[in-house]
This record gives sequence, C-alpha cells and structure tokens, in this order.
Amino acid sequence: MSSKATTFDLSRRAALATAGTLGAMGIIAASGGLAQAAPKPKAPRPTLAFRPDGKFKVVQFNDTQDDEKTDRRTIELMERTLDQEKPDFVVINGDVINGDCNTELEVKEALNHVVLPMERRGITWAVTFGNHDEDSVSRTGMTEAKMLEFLQSYDHNVNADSVPGLTGTSNTQLLIQSSTSKDPAFGLWLIDTGRYAPKTIDGQDFAGYPTWDWVRADQVTWYRNQSIATEQKYGKKIPSLMWGHIALHEHRNMWFSSLDSRTAADHTRAVTKHSIVGERNEAECPGPINSGLFSAFLERGDVLGYFVGHDHVNTYVGNYYGVQLGYAPGTGFGAYGLSGAERNRLRGARVFELDENQPKVYTNTRLVFAKDFGIDLTANDQPIVPLPLDPAQQ
Repeated sequence: MSSKATTFDLSRRAALATAGTLGAMGIIAASGGLAQAAPKPKAPRPTLAFRPDGKFKVVQFNDTQDDEKTDRRTIELMERTLDQEKPDFVVINGDVINGDCNTELEVKEALNHVVLPMERRGITWAVTFGNHDEDSVSRTGMTEAKMLEFLQSYDHNVNADSVPGLTGTSNTQLLIQSSTSKDPAFGLWLIDTGRYAPKTIDGQDFAGYPTWDWVRADQVTWYRNQSIATEQKYGKKIPSLMWGHIALHEHRNMWFSSLDSRTAADHTRAVTKHSIVGERNEAECPGPINSGLFSAFLERGDVLGYFVGHDHVNTYVGNYYGVQLGYAPGTGFGAYGLSGAERNRLRGARVFELDENQPKVYTNTRLVFAKDFGIDLTANDQPIVPLPLDPAQQ
C-alpha cells in the first residue's frame, strides 16, 4: 500500500479541459440545467446471471481515451486482463475516446478498437460517458447520443437507452439474476457524470472552481426512485455497485478524513479510519457542486461502492461510512499518466468479485496492472492502423 499524497498542479487538468473543442456549444443543455421532473420509476428484469457456482466477476477499464490510432498496448492490456480474469461483465468507465478524431468514421474506429476485446470473447459490456467523449463533436458530429446508438449495434452491449427528460446519456440499472431463482441477487448502476460545468449560473462564472460537471439532482432522484421501485418489485433491497466517470467530493474527504484540512497527518488518520489502500498522485477533480449522490447512497443502503476514473494516476479505494469509494487507474496508454519515465507504471484495470453465497454478495476488489503482464511500459506512443468496422457497425 502507498499513502503518497503528491499532487499534480490542477492547472494541468484545467488545460486538458479547455483543450476540448466543445466550447460553449451545448454545454448548458448537455449539463441538463437544474432539477427536472423524474421519469416514472420501473424496475428492470435481470439481464445478467450469476454462474452456477454463484460467482460473478466485473472488470472496470477506465480512460481508454485515444483516437482512431489507438495505442496497441491499450488493447493488449485489455485482452490480457480479459483472458486472465474471464469476467462476466465489463464497464469502460468514461473517456472512452479523446478529442482528436476529425470525422465520424474516426470516432467509430476509436470506439471499435476498445470494445472489440469484449465482443470477440462474447463478454457482456457497457460504457459510461466521460468529459472528453464529445470533445470532437464540432468536427465529427458524433454526439454521445450517436455514439450510444453505434455502441448498441454490437452484440454484447447492454447500455440502456437514454431516458427522455433525464440528464445524461444512458444512465443504466442492470440486475444480475441469482443462480438459484429468477430474482436478482445483485445490481450494477452506470451513471453519466457529465462533461464540463456551464459557463455561468445566475450570471456567476466558475472562475476559481473546478470546471468539471456533476451528477444532477434529477439523476439522484432517478437512482433513488429506481432503487425504491426495485425493492418494492422484489421485496428486498438489491445490493449493488455503481460506476461513474468523475469522482465525488467524498472521495477527497475520505482521503484526508476531513473537509478542510489536507495534511499528511490527516491522511495517516484516514488510512486507518477508512481502510484506504492505493495511491493518490493527483488531486481529485470533482465538479464545483456536490450532487448529493453519496447522501442518497446512505439513505437507500443498497449501493456498496461507487467507482470512478477521470484522475488517471489515482488507484486508491477506501470505506467511507459503509460505502466503498475508489478509483480504477487509466487503461489507455495514449492518455496522460505519471511524469517522465514512469508515465505508464499505473496503466491497469480494477476487478470486482461477487459471490451470492456470501451475505453482501460483493466480496472483493483488486487491481491488475500492465506491468503484471510484462507489457512494454516505455514512455512513448505506439499507435496502430485503424481496424475496419464489421458490417453491422458500418
């Protein structure tokens, strides 16, 4: 375990954000405004199933974040992880691509590269969207809505349709059927954490604040209502995990066991208090507004963990008042990493193990790294020639 508290200059992240070409176009509309009327809740039927032995495994890849000339090592890391872990479900948790694509075809090629490892192995998968996925929209016309339609054309994708009137693209609730009955034994939630904060609210800009987006009030209401409807339908709360791209304010609170103080002594206290394991190599980058999503977790008591990416070189996980908060490291070799020769040291994925024979079903999470597979960690770029699309995706 490392308790590193070194941080990158936040201006580096701000520069990455402003480098996107989304600009003012659609930002306020995309961020969904303030609270909207919540859709009528309806609990889904299970779409996944535990194995006969009661086991189920999830792999989280994060920030594959490249263009149509994807770094070959990103794909190698994904394939080696899938072949070793043999998961039942995979989530690519936001920033699936970057903003360097120039045509609709290039966006599709970039997406195709990072979903083929699951498709070729017949593994069910889904994505969340991150802040960078629409960065090239002004050149390519590929909105998240169009990307979703493209991704849903693959045989093994299980992303839900976007809900009319609900902020975000493809907020999704998945239920995993028990191996011994038709009822669900566990749930998987995917939530769209948005892209960038609007330029202003009530005439006030966000100068001095983080420029990322946040989960909106109507999404929190959607989760809460779906959770209640699911409990009512099946007669019990369904233990679950949730994935979203951008960290909550509570991630930082947990690391320091404090709202205001951020010293090494604070973190030392937090390690024991919150059972923190892993590295923090840059400051968490949540949006300027606390969404209240964590408060909803505490109220409902069904989400056992919320896992993010966005901050590529953070790998930590801890228990924050009964809910695990954690990171998966960046998977994509084409995106930023650590400084200098260590750039690719933390490329990896997070694994989650479920066992319906255990009281809480969720039993363990751990990391796998490219270095574990002997993948080349040289701090350079190794792009591939874009692969052709299959007929179903053309």
